[in-house]
Amino acid sequence: MLKHLYIKNFTLIDELDISLYEGFSVITGETGAGKSIILGAIALLLGQRADSKTIKQGADKCIIEAHFDLSRYNLQPFFDENDIEYDADDCIIRRELTAAGKSRAFINDTPVALSMLKELGDQLMDVHSQHQNLLLNKQDFQLEVVDIIANDAAQLAKYQHTYVEYQKAEKELAEMMFAIERNRENRDFLHFQFEELENAHLQEGEQEELEQRSETMEHSEDIKSALYTTDNALSAEQVGVIESLRTSLSALRSIESVYPEVSELVERIDSSYIDLKDISQEISSLLESVDFDPAELDQVNNRLDRIYELEKKYHVDTVEELIAKRDELHLQLEAIENGDESLDALKARRHELETQARKEADTLTNLRAKAAKTIELEMQKRLVPLGMPHVRFSIQLNPIELGANGADKVSFLFSANTSTPLQPVSQVASGGEIARVMLSLKAMISGAVKLPTIIFDEIDTGVSGKTAEMMAQIMKEMGGHGRQVISITHLPQIAALGSVHYKVEKNETASGTTSKMRQLDDKERVREIAQMLSGSDISEAAIQNAKELLKTITN
Repeated sequence: MLKHLYIKNFTLIDELDISLYEGFSVITGETGAGKSIILGAIALLLGQRADSKTIKQGADKCIIEAHFDLSRYNLQPFFDENDIEYDADDCIIRRELTAAGKSRAFINDTPVALSMLKELGDQLMDVHSQHQNLLLNKQDFQLEVVDIIANDAAQLAKYQHTYVEYQKAEKELAEMMFAIERNRENRDFLHFQFEELENAHLQEGEQEELEQRSETMEHSEDIKSALYTTDNALSAEQVGVIESLRTSLSALRSIESVYPEVSELVERIDSSYIDLKDISQEISSLLESVDFDPAELDQVNNRLDRIYELEKKYHVDTVEELIAKRDELHLQLEAIENGDESLDALKARRHELETQARKEADTLTNLRAKAAKTIELEMQKRLVPLGMPHVRFSIQLNPIELGANGADKVSFLFSANTSTPLQPVSQVASGGEIARVMLSLKAMISGAVKLPTIIFDEIDTGVSGKTAEMMAQIMKEMGGHGRQVISITHLPQIAALGSVHYKVEKNETASGTTSKMRQLDDKERVREIAQMLSGSDISEAAIQNAKELLKTITN
C-alpha cells in the first residue's frame, strides 16, 4: 500500500509531500490543475522511461519518492532474489532525474536497473487510465483476465515448459532434415574427397621429415666434400691431427717418469686423442652413408608435391590438418549413412512432446472454460446495477494451433440490450459502457490478484447519476480488505464516497505556475463537492446539496 508520496521539481510541482491511506480515496480538481502530472510522477516510480524535459524549469534535479507498506503481500522473495534489504513496513522507492539527462532508481537506497524497478512496481500498483480501456481490443489482455480467474499459473507454466521443449525439437528436426538432404546431395563429392585423402596414406610429421630428406639429398655433394675434408684432416697418415696427437702423446709419456710436470698434459692429450678418434670414426661412417640417388630424390619430391597439392586444395598448411579433414569427412559420411536412425529418433521425441503439450493445453482449456463461466456470471451481477439491466456478457473460447499460451483464442462478447446480438465488446460498447465493463473486470481481478494499490484515472467517463454512485460503491468495496483504491474523478457522486479526499490545484505565483495537492478537511470537502455540483458560483443550495450527498452516500 502507498503510504507517502514526495515529489520535488517535477514539471509544475515545486514540492509535494503527502500521506495516503488504505481504503477508497478520491482526487478532484479542475481540468488542467495537474492531476495528470501526479500520475506522470507515479509512472516514473513504476519504471517508465524518463525525459529530462519533465524537470521543473530552472531546477537541476527532480526527485520522486514513495513509501509502501508491504507487510500483507509476501514480497520478500523479490528482495532476497535481488539482494536488496527488505523492510515490510517501509519500502522506499526513489527516482532521480537530472537536467543533464541522467536517471537513477533506488529500492531501499539500493541502486537498481529500470527493469527491476518496473518488476517491483507491477506488483505494487496498477494505474488504470482512460487509454487502458483499449485493452479490451487485445486478445492477450482478455486471455490474461481468464487465466487470473482460473488461477492456472502453475498449469500454464507447466504447459509453457513443455511447449518450449516441443519448439526446440521442432527446430532441431527441421535443421536435421535440411542437413541430411544437403549432405545426401553432396554425398558423392564428400566420398570422393574422403577417398582422396584416405588413399594418400598421410602420416603425422611426414612433411617435415620429407622436406629435410629432400634438402639433404639436393646438397649431397657439398656434404660429402665437407665430410671428406674433415676426415682427411683428422686421420691422414703422418699429417692428420690424430696421428700428430698420437706422436705427441708418445713423446710426453717417455719423459713422464723423470719429468712429472707433464702428467696432467698427458691426461688431457690422451682424452682429446680418444675424442677425436671417435669423431673420426663417426665422420667416416657418415661419409660412407652419403650417397646421392636421383631416383630416390625424385620419389621424395613427388611425395612432397602431392602433399602440397592436397594442402592447397583443402586450404590447410599441414599434414595434420589434412588428417583432421579426412576424419571430419568420415564422420559426415557416417552421419549420412546413420541419418535415418537419428531422424526417426528426433521425430519420435517431437511427437512425444507435441502429444504432451496438447494434453497440457487441453487441461488449460478446461480450466479456462470453467473460469469463463464464472466470469460471465460475475460480470452479469456487476454490470446490471451499473445501469445496464439487459446486459449480456459472454466469453468465447475458440481452438487455435499450439502457441506460447496454449491453444485458446479468447473473445469477450457484449450486448447492452436484448435486441442487439452479442459482438466483440470493443466494437459495440460505448465509452461509458466500456468504462463500466473495465471497472467490473478490475474489481473482479483485484480480488484474485490482491494488488496493494489501484489508481483509477477518470474511469467514470460517460456516466453520471445513480450509475456513478454504483461505480463508486464498487471502488469502495475494492478498497476493503487492506487494499488501497484511489480514483481521480470529476463526478460528485464518486467524490462523496471516498474515505479521504484530496484536491489538486494550480496557482499562479511570481515565479510561475505551480501545482499542488492537499488533503481536504470536512468543511473544504463540502465546498469542493458543492462546486462540482453547481460550478464556480457556490450557492447555499449547492452547499446543502453537497452535505446531503455526503450524508446519503456515506450512510
